[in-house]
Amino acid sequence: MSLKKSLLIIILILFADQASKIYIKTNFVYEQTVIIFSWFRIYFIENSGAAWGTKLSDFLPISEATGKLFLTIFRLFAVFGIGYWLWDIIKKQSNRTLILAVSLIFAGAIGNIIDSVFYGIIFDHSNGQVASFFADEPYGSLFHGKVVDMLYFPLIDTTWPDWVPSVGGQRFRFFEPVFNIADTAISTGVGILIVFNKKAFPKHVEKPAKSSEDATD
Repeated sequence: MSLKKSLLIIILILFADQASKIYIKTNFVYEQTVIIFSWFRIYFIENSGAAWGTKLSDFLPISEATGKLFLTIFRLFAVFGIGYWLWDIIKKQSNRTLILAVSLIFAGAIGNIIDSVFYGIIFDHSNGQVASFFADEPYGSLFHGKVVDMLYFPLIDTTWPDWVPSVGGQRFRFFEPVFNIADTAISTGVGILIVFNKKAFPKHVEKPAKSSEDATD
């Protein structure tokens, strides 16, 4: 895959990701839900931590703001690392599967880092109101933005039967996480690397050199 095709994939994903996030942020209040199908909803939440809403302050004796700053800086270094990896495999003309997967991961990582770095100084809060774009009083500061999530697929939403030990009578919902297009791109890229691992990372077997006897045959 060429550099131009990789860039096209990245640009398209970034456009779709940021357009959807800006639309949700400027048209929805926090936790507003729109039911598309019984198994698919648009559900606006914001994630200030890592995956599954995890925060560094949950594990380390630091403030939530400091943990958020460390997390954003880590994401920036990760984006630069993934970007270098992508540039290197394109330069080496690696196979299309690997370049496609890394392009998806890179685009998704950039999409979420934009939220983390800039959204805190672009938008005001969404609690009980629709946020304003380039607000006079933004909700945060540089590097302290929250990632916008909105895609929710509760494929199964039921209650455990009373006779089931421990969880009887409790609500069971699958799939619980709320995510965005950037998350989808990252998950798809990682999935490609796992499922098509042998194709993405082919083993180059060197042919043994012919002996002098073989050469004279």
